[in-house]
Amino acid sequence: MTGAWEGVVGPAGTLRVHEALGTSTPSTQANALVICHGFPIGADAARHVAQSLPALADRLAAESGWRVVAGCLRGVGESDGDFSLRGWFDDLRAIVDHATALAMGGGVWIVGFGTGGSLGLCVGFDDGRVRGAACFGSRATFADWAHDARSMLAYARRVGVVRSAQYPDDLGRWGAAFTELDPAEAARKMAPRPVLVVHGADDEEVPLADARRLADAAGPGMELHVLAGAGHRLRADPRAIALLVGWLERQGP
Repeated sequence: MTGAWEGVVGPAGTLRVHEALGTSTPSTQANALVICHGFPIGADAARHVAQSLPALADRLAAESGWRVVAGCLRGVGESDGDFSLRGWFDDLRAIVDHATALAMGGGVWIVGFGTGGSLGLCVGFDDGRVRGAACFGSRATFADWAHDARSMLAYARRVGVVRSAQYPDDLGRWGAAFTELDPAEAARKMAPRPVLVVHGADDEEVPLADARRLADAAGPGMELHVLAGAGHRLRADPRAIALLVGWLERQGP
């Protein structure tokens, strides 16, 4: 992976994070932003899915002045562990803990791409430290993943987020998390905190209906933007990043 990655203690071992301080100094209060990647797409993609996160973190820190933490959840990049949805939830919460310490009393916002955005809502809705969330190409539900946990596990192995041969020891429990976490309900409970929902009109992985469902649930603090001609990989779309920068500028101190 490119960029400077550090290790922090996570629930399943070491999580790799990249920190960018922006214009703030380590000893002063500042807002903090957590960036979370999505689920890898393609064979062995877990090794590479987070490669561009350091550059994005550095850019957002430079433009906003915030402290920005980009994290690799278990099974991604060089982070320890094997993927489970509940495990990723726990990892993201640990990264929020880390960002909160960096903020020195400032607020924390979460921005996630794909699955990372959905999990950001699930982590943030009952955590008062999280003052807002942004979702890019994110799911309103994981229920479809629960329909065939065995096939989902095979896909997770193919993309590289599950590496251990004997994992998981209980397939039923591993698959149950796909119905236990409900991003749409989490979006509803985020209100009145701000939620940004950005989706590609031609997203081939997550239906546009999911974005509308999240937006409808999030209430008056929500902004929905549908990008014409855009697919799922919004991290590479300059329009999406411009929307994120503008949204951050409108957040409170």
